[in-house]
Amino acid sequence: MSAQNASTGPSPRKIKKTEEGQQVGSDSEDDLQDTGFDPATQKALEEIDSLQNEIDALNEKASEEILTVEQKYNKLRKPHFDKRNDVISRVKNFWITAMVNHPQVSLLIDEEEEDCLHFLTKMEVEEFDDIKSGYRIKFYFDPTNPFFTNELLVKEFHLGGEPKSTSTEIQWKTGMDLTKRIKDSNSQRRKRGFEPKNFFSWLADHGDPSSDDIAEVIKDDLWPNPLQYYLVPDIDGNGMDEDDSDEDGEDDEDEDAVVVVEEEDENDEDDDEAADKDEPQEEEEDDE
Repeated sequence: MSAQNASTGPSPRKIKKTEEGQQVGSDSEDDLQDTGFDPATQKALEEIDSLQNEIDALNEKASEEILTVEQKYNKLRKPHFDKRNDVISRVKNFWITAMVNHPQVSLLIDEEEEDCLHFLTKMEVEEFDDIKSGYRIKFYFDPTNPFFTNELLVKEFHLGGEPKSTSTEIQWKTGMDLTKRIKDSNSQRRKRGFEPKNFFSWLADHGDPSSDDIAEVIKDDLWPNPLQYYLVPDIDGNGMDEDDSDEDGEDDEDEDAVVVVEEEDENDEDDDEAADKDEPQEEEEDDE
């Protein structure tokens, strides 16, 4: 295809109309005017479109088979996830630590919410049986939680048909409703052009379930391997951990050692040159 045809050819929609409503590939002037392509090019495009349809059909079939395999392995993974949660329950503040160390999830957690999330004892992500129709995220809280009476908060995402989400209504204890406190404190931020977001407002937000980035991050990143975020190393004020500092210190010492060696080598060379100059003088004195 020439550069001119590529830049001035018909849109895909026009090509489709030609395929459905006209006999493409004829030598008539009308066909050439409607499509903008010569017959040989138009025929090649039709063949490409036919092959692309076959590829799309295979991709669709592959997707269905992948879902079947994923369903199988979801069942195989579940006992391991359950056992992992049992072990995690022996580690104090595991989930809140992993969440505040996560680069995306941490942006959602307000300081007061962090205090509340210290009572988070377990988290689970469950995909629906057919996987593609949705999933739920479950948050378990210690009964001694002073903020609300719920021991379980669930947010579900139904993605089959028209996307929608639902969540547990939080039963806040008197004077402990964090959504109201944070809403008041965020009023000033909103005036400055910031759109405030926080964990419990996200939990109750059902605006656009099909593009909930936080839910997808929790499901696809935090939940599969929370240990990597729990173990994120502490960073000092200079942006380096202790190991990096030690390595830099060792490098500096090595550089100093090199300088000393070079200076010693230079002194040795000067002494040798002086000795060479003195030897002829001694020989002349002996001759005399």
